[in-house]
Amino acid sequence: MTHLSRRAFTIAGLSALATPALIRRASAATTKVVAATFPGSWEDAYRSTLTPMLKDAGFDLTIAPSLAQDQIAKLMASPGNPPYDAILVSPGQTDTLIKAGLIEKIDPSRLKNWDKLIPAAQDEWGPHVTIEINGIAYNPDMVDEPSGYKALFEDPQYEGLVAFTGFEQNTAVMAWTEINKIYGGTYENMQPVWDLIGKNIDKLTIATSGDNQMALYQQGEIGVFMCSTGNVARLNDLGMKCNFAKPESGCPAVPVSIHLVKGAKNPDGVYAYMDAAISAAAQAKMAEAPTAMIPMNVDVPYSAEVSKFITPEEVAKAAYPDWVAINQHRAEWTETFDRIVAM
Repeated sequence: MTHLSRRAFTIAGLSALATPALIRRASAATTKVVAATFPGSWEDAYRSTLTPMLKDAGFDLTIAPSLAQDQIAKLMASPGNPPYDAILVSPGQTDTLIKAGLIEKIDPSRLKNWDKLIPAAQDEWGPHVTIEINGIAYNPDMVDEPSGYKALFEDPQYEGLVAFTGFEQNTAVMAWTEINKIYGGTYENMQPVWDLIGKNIDKLTIATSGDNQMALYQQGEIGVFMCSTGNVARLNDLGMKCNFAKPESGCPAVPVSIHLVKGAKNPDGVYAYMDAAISAAAQAKMAEAPTAMIPMNVDVPYSAEVSKFITPEEVAKAAYPDWVAINQHRAEWTETFDRIVAM
């Protein structure tokens, strides 16, 4: 995988918006293309934005909402007959997919918008379509802005109002590993975070998923949860008061990529789908509410919506996890976490 330079992301979206490149039109013989996408705002944005673009190119796009770990599980269950043509995941899952031989390197010459991507987004296994910035969502009517993760465990005002999810969620993995680091741990030693969870288990809400966290927040049962900027943008769009706090230790960040599944039934459709996703038209639209995705296309500037949360300079200084190290321990961490919260 191409090395992800932090500073390479700072040039994303700093130039003027240009006319999007045209997508190659499909032949009449092609069939539908099935693309796995994260549920929620990602699903809505990709269906509403990319489906008509693919239709204009002659493809019938089917969006299949599924969490990254579930996408991998389904591919591994039927490697000879994959349920998707394209998948949408982060580097941790990409590493797993490469080792399992479930995705293919792409031919960049088939993407008209390839040269419009910032260099760090030009990955041989598929383009990065955005970079997710994570932090802490909070309700300003219920609590003060958290200075960082440590405050959530040590300041009494947050007691009983904070929600976390388990290690199946990338957002949670990034938060927990950063918290572990703050308390003196490493990827090889997660004991500090296990001790912290055990000590505070009665003060925390353990949600079943990211969507569950969002629902609990909307219902007023929690006032703080681990989030991406997109989660906050979505709640704001729904009329909910929700602010984004940047942890003083740095915002965990992760690129999100589209991959071509090995044995895909419609590779041509996948290339059209990738090209649409990285086009200036799509990137500009998804940089607005309710998704507020950071653009990877150099012709798309940071929107006012994105700029409410983060600047290019802050993206460069974000905390980028070591997903290879995480993958080595993730199953063990998941089991340990589940055991502790079940006690």
